[in-house]
Amino acid sequence: MADSTTPTTPVSGAEGASTSARVIEVKDKITVPVVDRAGADKGTVEIDPAEFGGKISKQLMHEVVLMYLANQRAGTHHTLRRGQVAGSTKKLFRQKGTGNARAGTKRTNKRRGGGTAKGPKPRDYEYHLPKKAVKAATRMAVLSKLLDKQAVVIDDLTLAAPKTKEMAGVLKAIKIGKKTTDQGDKDVTLLDTTVLIGTGKLDPNVYKSARNIDGVKVLPAAEFNCYTVLKQKRLVLTRSALEALRNVGKKAEEAKA
Repeated sequence: MADSTTPTTPVSGAEGASTSARVIEVKDKITVPVVDRAGADKGTVEIDPAEFGGKISKQLMHEVVLMYLANQRAGTHHTLRRGQVAGSTKKLFRQKGTGNARAGTKRTNKRRGGGTAKGPKPRDYEYHLPKKAVKAATRMAVLSKLLDKQAVVIDDLTLAAPKTKEMAGVLKAIKIGKKTTDQGDKDVTLLDTTVLIGTGKLDPNVYKSARNIDGVKVLPAAEFNCYTVLKQKRLVLTRSALEALRNVGKKAEEAKA
């Protein structure tokens, strides 16, 4: 994390000698770059961490991500037990006197074609954490992206019509760093990584323009969740999306007070 973080809520070791931060508190304002569709610098915007809760709990985000992953599981796995596979239930040969190891039915899991011992059966993996915890984790995920310099604000992203080529050009124009290759240093753009594009509200043209680009996902700010924000390596926000996220944070803080 950046230098603007201070660890809180330490956990003592066996004899109180070692500590580790469970919650990271962010106090200093965060500066986020603003660019236009051509990748040109349009200044910066300052964000108060308090608008996003001001704290980052890795444990809480981890638990929420596990919840989303579990809820995506189909749970349709199914194995046959020894009572469900084809075959006779007759004992293969007598218990003693043959010189062989004792054996029962051919349906046993020890034999080829037999049933599975304690195999998985269809089940529902879905569970839910408290709504307030899930919303707090989403704010923490966005704050962590801002803090780690993995977010950028785009000045304008309106499209007259759905054009995948135009959207790809916008992502290619925004440079996020350099990498060294055999041919020398090469610019790394948003098109080279996974991106979450946040809009103020549902924008059909932006969504249809980006849905066929590998690794790019478009969501209105109101539909952000912790899992999606953390899964994509970069976060691109329109000004309206940033304002919407700020308003959600302010309402959450007002509710606490």
